[in-house]
Amino acid sequence: MTSKAKAADASILNQLDAVLAERKNADADSSYVASLYHKGLNKILEKVGEESVEAIIAAKDAERSGDHQEVVYETADLWFHTMVMLQHLGIDHSDILHELARRFGLSGHDEKAQRGNNKQ
Repeated sequence: MTSKAKAADASILNQLDAVLAERKNADADSSYVASLYHKGLNKILEKVGEESVEAIIAAKDAERSGDHQEVVYETADLWFHTMVMLQHLGIDHSDILHELARRFGLSGHDEKAQRGNNKQ
């Protein structure tokens, strides 16, 4: 992937974050996202859970069929609803990216052991 393509991908997260922030205070009837915010955190979390299950099922199906398109589609839904959750809680997606970057170079076992000591 070229650096231009990577920048475009990062820009999509920024654009999505901006749209989600804008819709946070919009009328519930104006968009799907605004309606989720008005229904509250429990409804948002329900959608994250639902999309998680759908992504898992798509992955299991893809392993058998070799067709990954449904995994891509369901994972996009999962990421989208997770970003709605983050925005609802006032957490910027860049905080998640920074945490992922922090973990590079650490073994999974070391990272898990450090969680209690390094929560930021």
